[in-house]
Amino acid sequence: MNQFAIIDSPLGKFGIQCNDKGICRICLPNSAHFQTIPITPLKKQSSTLKQAMDELNLYFLGEGRKFTVPLDLRLPPYSNKVLKAVSKIPFGNTASYQEIAIQTGNPKAVRAVGNANARNPIPIIIPCHRVIASSGKLGGYGGGIDLKRMLLLHENDVLSIESGP
Repeated sequence: MNQFAIIDSPLGKFGIQCNDKGICRICLPNSAHFQTIPITPLKKQSSTLKQAMDELNLYFLGEGRKFTVPLDLRLPPYSNKVLKAVSKIPFGNTASYQEIAIQTGNPKAVRAVGNANARNPIPIIIPCHRVIASSGKLGGYGGGIDLKRMLLLHENDVLSIESGP
């Protein structure tokens, strides 16, 4: 049972697709998938889809930092390992491609880390926008560099509001 919903956020429309096992795709605002996937009527949306929508809405409101919705990742083993490491990057923080490669036990696999991030089917929930180059440059992002910058700024803004003047 595949289901699909769209949420409006301050950064654009995001699509959420799930199946019986969990969330399997987040479509970024620049994604062509919006035109090809039928939207599931509200009354037929699963609890998993509703949970993902709630958690993403809280994230964009600056009230949610962690995602607990079940995921259904179907990637090669090393990509899964990379995305598990990426999932552990705390809200408002970044890690370099090199740091992730080291965490996965393969310090020379910087390019493989970049490729795994590029294939991440569940951005935001698996926060690949938090992975940057060792030099501090943002690197690439499937949603475009501007979206990556806006996501990082959003998280930094939330943290600065919480810490106060």
